Amino acid sequence: MEDNVVKLFGVKFHKVDEEAAFKRFLYLLNRKTYSMIFTPNPEIVMMAQKDLEYKDVLAEGDLVIPDGIGIILASKIRKLGLEKRLPGIEMMESILKYCNNAKKSIYLLGSSSENVENAAKNIQEAYPNIVILGYHDGFFDEAEELRIVDKINEVKPDILFVAMGAPKQEKWMYKHRKILNVKVSMGVGGSLDVWAGAVKRAPKIFRKVGLEWLYRIVTNPKRIKRSLLLPQFLLKVLLSRNG
Repeated sequence: MEDNVVKLFGVKFHKVDEEAAFKRFLYLLNRKTYSMIFTPNPEIVMMAQKDLEYKDVLAEGDLVIPDGIGIILASKIRKLGLEKRLPGIEMMESILKYCNNAKKSIYLLGSSSENVENAAKNIQEAYPNIVILGYHDGFFDEAEELRIVDKINEVKPDILFVAMGAPKQEKWMYKHRKILNVKVSMGVGGSLDVWAGAVKRAPKIFRKVGLEWLYRIVTNPKRIKRSLLLPQFLLKVLLSRNG
């Protein structure tokens, strides 16, 4: 699988479509070792340019998929071969569907206490065969970390969904990689807020034309500072292409 890897400003991505990404997930789930799934978008790639520790963490992902139309545009400009974005929330849903059919177990970590509880309820309602072994919000200090890890290890979920935002969630998954007793962990950003009903995804037409980021700005102007990283990212791509 590592032969099918490309790098964009030092951040690696696996060249996979939805089917190949899901097959890779199944492979990771059936391994005996702990695995991590990351979903970088342009914002994350730009973060990694200034945070070299974060870049190193992202390099350790066992499945790294392009979440963001900007990554695909950059790939086309630089001829890297990434053809289609794979939003993390859609990858998460594919995993949830599988867990429902296979009666696998999950644990939810992140978001607010209210949202993670509502997300758990809504996931259970949508997928009644999933075994939800627990959930915990993402607002805890360093002193609580090992207690939370112990709580997760006690129930031994197959999948751990971590929704603490970048770069915190990826660094947390990596930091505890040697002691977490789960098969696969996945960073899912704001997906739990969507599952909780607190945040709405962009309408399909926005997603289809790659303007989900614009919808987020319009519906939540507080995101505009973060979203400015997208034009910065594309400018960096164009300038690097031109030498």
